[in-house]
Amino acid sequence: MGESAKTSTKKVVNSHEKDWKIPLKILILFCIVVTSVCSRLFSVIRYESIIHEFDPWFNFRATKVLVEQGFYNFLNWFDERSWYPLGRVAGGTLYPGLMVTSGIIYKVMHFLKINVDIRDICVLLAPAFSGLTAIATYYLARELKNDACGLLAAAFMGIAPGYTSRSVAGSYDNEAIAITLLMSTFALWIKAVKTGASFWGACTGLLYFYMVTAWGGYVFITNMIPLHVFVLLLMGRYTSKLYIAYTSYYVIGLLSSMQVPFVGFQPVSTSEHMSAMGVFGLVQLFAFYHYVKGLVSSQQFRVLLRLALGALVAGAFAGLFVLSSSGVIAPWTGRFYSLWDTNYAKIHIPIIASVSEHQPPTWSSLFFDLQLLIWLLPVGVYLCFKELRNEHVFIIIYAVMGTYFCGVMVRLILTLTPCVCIAAAVAISTLIDTYVGPDAEDTEESVPSGKATKTRRGVFQYFVSGTSDIGIYNMLPRIMVLGSVAYFLILFVYHSSWVTSNAYSSPTVVLSTVLNDGSLMYIDDFREVYDWLRRNTPNDAKVMSWWDYGYQIAGMADRVTLVDNNTWNNTHIATVGKAMSSNEEAAYPLLRKHDVDYILIIYGGTLGFSSDDMNKFLWMIRISQGIWPDEIIERNFFTPNGEYRTDDAATPTMRESLMYKMSYHGAWKLFPPGQGFDRSRNQRLPSKDPQLYTIEEAFTSMHHLVRLYKVKKPDTFGRDLKQVALFEEGKRKKIRRPTKMNERPIRA
Repeated sequence: MGESAKTSTKKVVNSHEKDWKIPLKILILFCIVVTSVCSRLFSVIRYESIIHEFDPWFNFRATKVLVEQGFYNFLNWFDERSWYPLGRVAGGTLYPGLMVTSGIIYKVMHFLKINVDIRDICVLLAPAFSGLTAIATYYLARELKNDACGLLAAAFMGIAPGYTSRSVAGSYDNEAIAITLLMSTFALWIKAVKTGASFWGACTGLLYFYMVTAWGGYVFITNMIPLHVFVLLLMGRYTSKLYIAYTSYYVIGLLSSMQVPFVGFQPVSTSEHMSAMGVFGLVQLFAFYHYVKGLVSSQQFRVLLRLALGALVAGAFAGLFVLSSSGVIAPWTGRFYSLWDTNYAKIHIPIIASVSEHQPPTWSSLFFDLQLLIWLLPVGVYLCFKELRNEHVFIIIYAVMGTYFCGVMVRLILTLTPCVCIAAAVAISTLIDTYVGPDAEDTEESVPSGKATKTRRGVFQYFVSGTSDIGIYNMLPRIMVLGSVAYFLILFVYHSSWVTSNAYSSPTVVLSTVLNDGSLMYIDDFREVYDWLRRNTPNDAKVMSWWDYGYQIAGMADRVTLVDNNTWNNTHIATVGKAMSSNEEAAYPLLRKHDVDYILIIYGGTLGFSSDDMNKFLWMIRISQGIWPDEIIERNFFTPNGEYRTDDAATPTMRESLMYKMSYHGAWKLFPPGQGFDRSRNQRLPSKDPQLYTIEEAFTSMHHLVRLYKVKKPDTFGRDLKQVALFEEGKRKKIRRPTKMNERPIRA
């Protein structure tokens, strides 16, 4: 009777545990989602509802075209206000997933009579999807261990700075929804492999299609899933579940991804997609292998296998060679090579190397974005090796590939962060399970009554020595270890909140600085100049700037630009770089040839803004030198000692370049005589103010950060513009009086 009563009591307790655990998990997950969303709203609270960075401004323009003109016109949209005079077939050269998502939300909310502006949807889209990313991370991590591990992974993912950097309010970039789709696709893939259901495989393919529409990083999924299948095949883990999962995923994903205009037939014609196709064929061969093996004898099967393998390998290599040499399969692109060789872009594609996000990360940047989690990554991977189920193999591959690519390009910390969060959750949850295990009393109950030893001890003795049972029952190490874990987790939360608030919630178009009294001063020079352009220039005015600012000029000033952040035409960008690097006499014909009306530059010497055009000037030189190596020579801009100087020690080529003149023209007026200083390069200003003859200053922002110059029209009388400028300044050209025929010089 006593044993049956105990058993019934335990069953009741277990049923009660199930009853309260499910609502508790939902409540915790809901709190994680709310925290994830709210922690990304600093920029809206501190500044205003505004689009950040550079690329999001084009995405915002494209979204407005979709909402105002409809989906058909959006896909056929030709943007004549960019890449003048070429223009851009925008509808066929972008990933439409981000815009379509915002457009659907906009239409649904208006259908529900909720009046909301499309800008607010674009600003808040990334924080909203960050909550969905946390949920997807939970479902992926719980497949590895348990619900506690999933909740920890979701909490880490919700506030990790490595992901927050691309998902704060206003970050309306493709990554805003891409990481959500990445984690959702991986979670469904693991579900498909574990269950072997074609339904989950088909859902994985559909989410992969959504990912293809959203971000060019879909190639990571394209190669990660086949690599996982290939490793499982090498480990001898082929099953019908694996066959069904991959086949259903690949067929649906392949056919649907080819419907995206920008992708087209790339999945069957480019080298980046050949691994997925090859693994698909390999899976079919494995299925055929197991089918034939059951029909013939073992000796006949060995002979047949040898002949089939030889013919298959020979045919595969021959077909690959023929298709590659004939151009049917496109070779690896330069951007792909730059992921494997960090020096490739610097040598062959300087336009890629010029982007700060494409530089290798430092340890400080890894710790800044991942903090405690980066040290827990190897621990989590080790624990995955201990169990090594199919889902653990996937996380191990993800960790290896993500770590490598992150080491090549700092931007790819974004794709590594989910894996780090999951591995850290596995490590922390295992540690907590170890030190918050069953109590000593529970262990004594599980031991038969004849073997159990019941001794009464004082609280202090139990605190110091614990019990003799297997496990960690000593309270002192429990409190020390769990207290340390809690302390470090609190530090991680504090660090993540601080980084999100201070480093990643400031829009690039509005800068801020702390004054001596601790108050904030906002620097709104970018929007000041863009507003001036929109109000004081013709609607068809052409503005030349470095490609970084093209999207912002088109989005905020609504003016025609020569180059922008799409960087699809390297020669056009090199032309702008050549104009900036040349002297006025050589640059003016280029400006007139491209109908340039205004030139916009960023000069940070007054404020100490390091990301100005003079610090980017070397990349302009290198890119233009790649097209015109005889006209633009990089070493001419360095001193004989190899220094990059902008003061009086600058080389003549540097002092005569258009960029140098536009940057330092009139800068000395902001300082007392003889005290001019460039705070960005820590050098003195040139003692002689650069003079401009073919262009003139049109507008300079309040803090001398953004400068706008107007290109002069040719002189009405055909005179040289330099001579016209000197004449207007009162410096007439001295004309030598002709000597008379009868006048001879006096000889000594």
